[in-house]
Amino acid sequence: MTRARHLPEQRFAAKLLFQFRYEGEAPGGFRTAEERIILLFERSAAAAYSAAQRRGRSANHSYLNDAGGRVYFEFVGITDLMNLGPETEDDEVWYDIRRMKDPMQRRGELIPGKQSLDAFRLERASRIR
Repeated sequence: MTRARHLPEQRFAAKLLFQFRYEGEAPGGFRTAEERIILLFERSAAAAYSAAQRRGRSANHSYLNDAGGRVYFEFVGITDLMNLGPETEDDEVWYDIRRMKDPMQRRGELIPGKQSLDAFRLERASRIR
């Protein structure tokens, strides 16, 4: 009889993909999609993957829009799963390393203005209501 090995919990981030589907909408074509990054504390990549699958499936729901049509919010799948190991800071939830042409010289193109960031747009929109 083998004894189960107890692994310490690790931090993982999973990127989940969802779609909005409207009742009566023809299949194919473009749909509105949401990418969501969630933080998981699990003992292995397999356990983190299973937990991310459960979280994604549990987010499935539908509602009636303002026009009275049903909208389905559907989990499509996991697009990436990252082990946030010792190379990451405690408050990091995702990172991406890639080659770019002159990022510092092109920062005006690459970095949006502060007021263009989503958090600021949302604040402005909530004040209008």
